[in-house]
Amino acid sequence: MPTISEIAPDVFRITTFVPDFNLQFSQFLVRDKEPLLFHTGMKQLFPLVHEGVSKLINPADLRWIGFSHFEADECGSLNEWLAVAPQAQAVCSLVGAMVSVNDFATREARPMAHDEVLVTGQRRFRFRQTPHVPHCWEAGLMFEETTGTLFASDLFHQGGEVEAKTTQDVVDRARQTLIEYQASPLANYLPYTPNTGSILEGLAQLEPKLIATMHGSAYEGDGARAIRDYARMMSEVLGPVAVPA
Repeated sequence: MPTISEIAPDVFRITTFVPDFNLQFSQFLVRDKEPLLFHTGMKQLFPLVHEGVSKLINPADLRWIGFSHFEADECGSLNEWLAVAPQAQAVCSLVGAMVSVNDFATREARPMAHDEVLVTGQRRFRFRQTPHVPHCWEAGLMFEETTGTLFASDLFHQGGEVEAKTTQDVVDRARQTLIEYQASPLANYLPYTPNTGSILEGLAQLEPKLIATMHGSAYEGDGARAIRDYARMMSEVLGPVAVPA
């Protein structure tokens, strides 16, 4: 059974710890007139995530399914959700819809442009196109403006079974996890490109109050500062990329 935590008003973290990976996998349900689920989890987690969602809403009422990029833990059970929620639709970047999602999904996705806003009732989700942040060409993130919540996907990735939400600095945790990954077969899962710094600065300028990461604790506090600290950490660990003259 996943752990369910309300990390902001009507924003719920549904988390399963997978010991084989020493990693938490979190999905985020935003309860509103048109409920939105950010991340689906892998197919094998669908029964658990479905059980978690059913404690918060009728799963058939789910309207939007968001995610950053085309990867199993982001959208692996998308079609299972489309089957149980007849009005549900994936929402992702234009590139994601074109190159992967519309071929994979049983219903076409709603593609979103940079800074386009999706209104679900009381909530406003601003879409940010973030290619290769955290990774993949089609990557994008959503910022819920009324609660100040940034749904950050793999950014601030922390290993282990940790608390649902913290006000303590999580950048050092993320640094340790990234260093451990660099010394494993999972090295280079986060790219650092000439555009990474400017994309992260654009996210910092949103001034999030809550950073909801898929793997690890959500961070509540000065999100702009946390993102800028995280950007510096990425540069230190992964090395700055020289831009050709």
